[in-house]
Amino acid sequence: MNTYPFFEVEKHAAQQTAVLYLNRPEKLNAMSWPFWRDLPFVVDDLEKDPEVRVVVIAGRGKSFSVGIDVFEFFVNNQDTLTGATPEFREKLYDLILQMQQGFNRMSRGNNIYIAAVHRHCIGGALDLISACDLRLAARDAVFSLRETKIAIVADMGSLNRLPGIIGQGATRMLALTGRDFPADSALRIGLVNELYENQEDLMKGALSLAGEIAGNADNAVRGTKNILNYMENHSVDDGLKYVAAWNSAFFNTGQVQKAFERSMESKKK
Repeated sequence: MNTYPFFEVEKHAAQQTAVLYLNRPEKLNAMSWPFWRDLPFVVDDLEKDPEVRVVVIAGRGKSFSVGIDVFEFFVNNQDTLTGATPEFREKLYDLILQMQQGFNRMSRGNNIYIAAVHRHCIGGALDLISACDLRLAARDAVFSLRETKIAIVADMGSLNRLPGIIGQGATRMLALTGRDFPADSALRIGLVNELYENQEDLMKGALSLAGEIAGNADNAVRGTKNILNYMENHSVDDGLKYVAAWNSAFFNTGQVQKAFERSMESKKK
């Protein structure tokens, strides 16, 4: 596993899980350039690792993440952001697409990604958890799609993914107001799947959930994520044909038999 300055990976090989920590606690895990630059490579490493099937994403320190390091971003990209020529506009367009890559690879990857959020989950951090398959939070978590507060249209995935998670109404409330939403509101609108009393319980719950998912048959979990992703922009009829084709190609009799035997054994206990 390669090392990257913004990230720390903690593997639990026996459970086929890993924890991907955002590791800039002194800045509340504000997303500096190493985050955007290296996230695609970290995801690729985790996707290629045969000992990892489920990834928990968490933050070191006092907060999950306060989002993009706005000051650093503007200082480092001042010419690109302010340049009025077509060349600078194209350069900004390419930069935005580059920054989207890590989240896209998580969303499209074979691994299951679980966000474990405590305290701040602001702006780019909300984009990050929107690209995850499941989202857990401590009760002190606060969520905000804050880009409208700083005169920006959110362009890292929240506006694109959240409607499929929480619906158009809740997404528009988050996006148009830029308000802070507490954890109980996030649970109510479906942004968060489960709430925990504190960060310690959150991480225990996240690892337990990761182990539960990793305990299911690999081909079934990967196939289920693939079908759910496909259904985001296809009709029910198209999806039914796609899942029929998927199972026709990847149905694994051996794994089905093993799963059935485990189920029967558990009923005997």
